[in-house]
Amino acid sequence: MMEVSTTLTEERYDSILAIVNSERSATVQELAERLNVSESTVRRDLTALDKIGRLIKVHGGATAVELEYSTRDLSMREKQSLNYEEKEQIAAYAAKMIRPDDFVYIDAGSTTQLLVEKITELSATYVTNSISHASVLAAKGCTVFILGGRVKSITDALVGSRTVAALEDYNFTIGFFGTNGADEKHGYTTPDLVESMVKKTAMEHTHHRYVLCDHSKLGTISSVKFAEFGFATVITGTLNSDKYRKCRNVVEVSGPDLHSNV
Repeated sequence: MMEVSTTLTEERYDSILAIVNSERSATVQELAERLNVSESTVRRDLTALDKIGRLIKVHGGATAVELEYSTRDLSMREKQSLNYEEKEQIAAYAAKMIRPDDFVYIDAGSTTQLLVEKITELSATYVTNSISHASVLAAKGCTVFILGGRVKSITDALVGSRTVAALEDYNFTIGFFGTNGADEKHGYTTPDLVESMVKKTAMEHTHHRYVLCDHSKLGTISSVKFAEFGFATVITGTLNSDKYRKCRNVVEVSGPDLHSNV
């Protein structure tokens, strides 16, 4: 009996989402009439769907979730000022994952910049496509290699065919990546096609893959996908929705409390 009840509930959820996503909004009364159920049942369903981030419950009904699109590359200075404390927590957590014998890839980015500043493991070997990352690691006394290629000044990243070709020769034990967007359906995305090829190749040559991603990037989509969402583990800050908290490849870093679904 429980299985039948669960199936009926899921069917109602699907019907509600189909209506709300198609029409962008719907009232409780309208949904109750179209699904032939009580308004109290619809309200319960809307509460449940809102909690997992599938729609937005409003007074008297619900509206569709609008995906955030990000097609502009921010400068490193702009990125570093956004969600700084959260990025610091993410970076501190990630830095503790590096072991003495690791061969580590560190992608260019504002959160990975904080990561290299927090690294204390000096016995690992590091490879990066960021000039500033390499400088920080070298100053710490780390063994670090920097990839060749064209300098993309706005993100301080080395990109291009030479960068991609160099990555083909490496097999990293662990890697940390930045992203402009992370979405279950659309994957990890970035505004730049050339930079996406570097990220894609580096990920494919990394055994343990981690995307350092503050909460504002979850549910955001940019122009070019470089990996499927499930291809890496996300390390993020405090989540505002249960939608990503329930994902098995998401680690939530929230101050002294850590919530991992991995």
